[in-house]
Amino acid sequence: MLYSMYQAQSDLMAPWRAWADLTNTAFRGLCSENVLFRSIAAGAELLSRAGLIHQRPPFGIESVQIGGEDVAVTEEAAMTTPFGTLLHFRKAHSAALPRVLLVAPMAGHFATLLRHTVLTLLPEHDVYITDWANARDVPREAGRFGLDEYIDHTIAFLEHLGPGAHVIGVCQPCAVLLAAVAVMAETNNPAAPASMTLMAGPIDTRINPTGVNKLATSNPLEWFERNLIDAVPARYPGANRRVYPGFMQLSAFMSMNMERHVRAHRDLFHHIVKGDDAKAEATRDFYDEYFAVLDLPAEFYLETVERIFQQHHLPRGIFKYRGNAIDPAAIRKTALLTVEGEKDDICAVGQTVAAHDLCTSLKPFRKRQHMQPGVGHYGVFSGTRWQREIYPVVQRVITENS
Repeated sequence: MLYSMYQAQSDLMAPWRAWADLTNTAFRGLCSENVLFRSIAAGAELLSRAGLIHQRPPFGIESVQIGGEDVAVTEEAAMTTPFGTLLHFRKAHSAALPRVLLVAPMAGHFATLLRHTVLTLLPEHDVYITDWANARDVPREAGRFGLDEYIDHTIAFLEHLGPGAHVIGVCQPCAVLLAAVAVMAETNNPAAPASMTLMAGPIDTRINPTGVNKLATSNPLEWFERNLIDAVPARYPGANRRVYPGFMQLSAFMSMNMERHVRAHRDLFHHIVKGDDAKAEATRDFYDEYFAVLDLPAEFYLETVERIFQQHHLPRGIFKYRGNAIDPAAIRKTALLTVEGEKDDICAVGQTVAAHDLCTSLKPFRKRQHMQPGVGHYGVFSGTRWQREIYPVVQRVITENS
């Protein structure tokens, strides 16, 4: 019912957004020096942008600078399943570089949320990313997708990269990635990664719980299933698949910082009126990505809430994969780096570094922790601090274990 109501509202607003887009174009072209016309154009643009996108935006990475030269980058699907693609950013001579799998969050946004992470890694690494599909576009015949299937995909992707590769998990997938690497260690899988970097991920959410953690424990699992899970409308390929809609995830995140989002759009209006194109474009770019949302398979969302956030299976030593208990202590050769942000209000300091206490068989020289002062959640993997201060630490761990 919620999804159908959202779709009806979106359909109702579509003509108004189209009209606002035409108005914006018309008044911007009439007279760029006229403050009144610029104000009308700015207001129309904000109205035209008041909607969500349900398809992955392009990565838009056509080249990367290496040694002062532009090197072409092409996207190739190395593996594809109904639920996701192993996307390879191929460039000349990439075979000689360390192979890195970037495990993107499946938390309501597309993998393009990590565009800047990819751009930073590309010059010195052969980069792959988990490009998760929007669940509303996956036919029911494709079956379920829960934590077991997520681990299956992660292992299969690492096996495609082969022995000696490295893996980086960002935010939500960190706990499940740790479980996947533990499974590979227990089974002596030759494709077990040489290093694993966990960035701002919920390994143990009992530590310094944030608003997100408190929300996940505020109601029993049945409440989440009853109030947040809905069926995909009939018009989409995944018709009747049960999902946690992306628009609900976005609404929850925005409600935590509504004042900041309102202020950002107010500032966007003033930037457009004043002709400050650089600042306006930066805000547009952020919200183009932020408002691109995907639906999560219901079983994946509910299992994550229950096993990661409510019952803390991994730190309590009761996490199971395909019915068998897993033990992070099985990890003996994969170097571990954890990265946290001092001001992270989604995954607080202490929650990710907890991985070190679980990987008890790793020698101290294979473990490293980095806490970045002055950054929030997104600053851990995007922006100036990531590029200049965090990335060198990640690069060093990959280099030392290659």
